[in-house]
Amino acid sequence: MGVWIAVAIVLFVYGSMMALKPSGIDQRLDKLRMTARRLQLNPKLVACPDWVRGRDNEYGRGMLGQYGLVLDNVQLPHTRYKVIDGQWRPEGEGTIITTAKTVVDKTTANIAMSSASFNLDKVALELPATIEPFVKALLVKANSIVVYWEDIAYVRPLTNPHYKSFKIEPDLLALKAQMEQWALQMQTSQANSSNGSRTNKSTDISNGTAHYNSGVGSRMLNKSF
Repeated sequence: MGVWIAVAIVLFVYGSMMALKPSGIDQRLDKLRMTARRLQLNPKLVACPDWVRGRDNEYGRGMLGQYGLVLDNVQLPHTRYKVIDGQWRPEGEGTIITTAKTVVDKTTANIAMSSASFNLDKVALELPATIEPFVKALLVKANSIVVYWEDIAYVRPLTNPHYKSFKIEPDLLALKAQMEQWALQMQTSQANSSNGSRTNKSTDISNGTAHYNSGVGSRMLNKSF
């Protein structure tokens, strides 16, 4: 009788230990996020934003992986993109970020917001095949760029039957490189837009000055007569 009691206790303890052990998918996901953290992609599990399609293709439903890259000495326009047919498409209105030292007239601000929203419009994701199908959205703001994606789908055998642990780092490095490229494209487009606005403003000032000088000359000529 004592032997059976001892066996039952051992089985109970073993079962409890097995229950506490993370599943294979949890271990894979932990490895994925630890690697992303080491690569400075700052992974987080967050509630799906209300402007992003989450679980069951419904807006704001479920949880998503948020992978963000912080960029030094960069100021990017606040814009949001969603994925349609493997390309970025703008979501909602872009916004312009200004400081106390920056004065932007209403017309220039509207032009900047419009152009900022389309800087990455119809740009292909060009991500690894094991990541791209699960990417949902992109958020650009201040000095950071954030990708929302179903990172758990990356480690599930059903959704990613070709998962290999040694491919995690190369895949995440490819994601990081693309995020840096998108940020660079946003920054370049923003600079070109600013230069164009300054050129237009200078042209308007020059035209105004010419018009004023012409008016003064006409008045002086009439006065002489």
